[in-house]
Amino acid sequence: MYRYDTHDQTLVNERVAQFRDQMERYLAGRLSEEEFLPLRVQNGLYVQRHAPMLRIAIPYGMLASYQLRKLGDLARDYDRGYGHFTTRTNLQLNWPKLETVPDMLAELASVEMHAIQTSGNDIRNTTTDQFAGVAEDEEVDPRPWCELIRQWSTFHPEFAYLPRKFKIAVTGAAEDRAAIQVHDVGLRLWRDDSGEVRVRVLAGGGLGRTPMIGDVVREDLPWRHLLTYLEALVRVYNQFGRRDNKFKARIKILVKALGIEEFRRRVDAEWAHLKDGPQTLTHETVEAVAGHFVDPERRPVSAEAIEAFQRLRGENRAFARFVTNNVTGHKVPGYKAVTLSLKRAGQSPGDVTAEQMHQIADLADEYSFGELRVTHEQNLVLSDVPVDRLHELWQRLDALGLANPTVGTLADLICCPGGDYCALANAKSIPVAQAIQERFDDLDFLYDLGPLELNISGCMNACGHHHVGQIGILGVDKKGEEWYQISLGGAQGNEASLGKILGPSFSREKVPEVIDTLLQVYVGERSDGETFLDTYRRIGLKPFKERVYA
Repeated sequence: MYRYDTHDQTLVNERVAQFRDQMERYLAGRLSEEEFLPLRVQNGLYVQRHAPMLRIAIPYGMLASYQLRKLGDLARDYDRGYGHFTTRTNLQLNWPKLETVPDMLAELASVEMHAIQTSGNDIRNTTTDQFAGVAEDEEVDPRPWCELIRQWSTFHPEFAYLPRKFKIAVTGAAEDRAAIQVHDVGLRLWRDDSGEVRVRVLAGGGLGRTPMIGDVVREDLPWRHLLTYLEALVRVYNQFGRRDNKFKARIKILVKALGIEEFRRRVDAEWAHLKDGPQTLTHETVEAVAGHFVDPERRPVSAEAIEAFQRLRGENRAFARFVTNNVTGHKVPGYKAVTLSLKRAGQSPGDVTAEQMHQIADLADEYSFGELRVTHEQNLVLSDVPVDRLHELWQRLDALGLANPTVGTLADLICCPGGDYCALANAKSIPVAQAIQERFDDLDFLYDLGPLELNISGCMNACGHHHVGQIGILGVDKKGEEWYQISLGGAQGNEASLGKILGPSFSREKVPEVIDTLLQVYVGERSDGETFLDTYRRIGLKPFKERVYA
């Protein structure tokens, strides 16, 4: 993974010292709340419903074991002993004391981490495929390109006060696991017939109050122009994006208002001043960054060991379930990527304790070259596990409560912190997630349902990505009471779609029953081999609506 050089480390250290001084002046009353707000948000510090919240950046979801240990230390020493992984692959600590945040940032800096630009109207953490670099269907490893974007966007003086926050997602695989169509900018890396990297650029996607699928702005951008073209695109947004209404300030509103042709024309006009300029990428620059993402020295795994793994999988039903759902193919024969489920009864989706963080870090060292990935489904991944050690790893994970064999099923739901923490939320989302997990806890039933994505958001900001859930749940406020709106048919990936609202909302107590009814319709209507999404797209919303509101 990328390691800081002297320049990187100096920048982060200076930012810590700067914020320490700002915090001291604020606590002493020399900075007003209004003056302090833009300073704290660009250092990832929110004031939530009950306490401050610190959002820590995990660039493109990559973590070293020593970094995860540090996160565990911070959760134990400065918080309440746990952290929350988000759909932006960051980590949130929900209970730090305000005056300790500079010390926390200093500790993060000691392991090449920070909280810079995890909030505010700036370019946020770039995300990518959790299997980047090891995926079987990958054309281009997106990690070096994500790192180039990170270096370009961090502290960018022109983009510190955009009309609204700005999110970029990148993929280089045949299957889009980064949800690039629902980001402000989505990048699809591919190779032309000569093997040169090209970039398909999408803009104007996003969820929130006005969900939209992004439009293609540029089909085949040469790799060397990636940063200059992004610069032009964000400049157009910075100049023409609305600042009079925060609900209409995202780039998706600008793209929709102008139309994609006019938006493309304005980007090209701006790019004419930047193309082939100082920020044009060179082979030397790209290779220097790519040199941080070399493959580990994987030992060969023999054919006999692979056969033994398959035999053990056939003999042990519980292990087989884990492999089927939580283990993913790898570009190197004899290796697998293993997803650790952070979804279990009694624990909020995406939450992990300080003790678990330390234990997972140990497992990463022992089984996966000291490297982890965070997924936007709020799980963790060990990306390089030899198959002859998979059974042993499974046993270790099971003892830690991290081997729940339900990745990709209804139980692997996405959930924002909701009204239990967030000051913006209209309703609580965690109790709804827990009620659904308790009701649908039979593995045979979950496996019979097949792949199914259920996403929950506590407000229209859609941090739980409910718009692209095959079943989406949105918390709404009705005269001070919490109600929940259901949508169907959303999807991320190559065929992304936005869910359609089923009808009037439901009380919290009714939600599990409604989900049960929807599943009954699916089971009754599906054809052989059809997933929930397949069936919905074939029969439409009406049969589900008629049954639920009968």
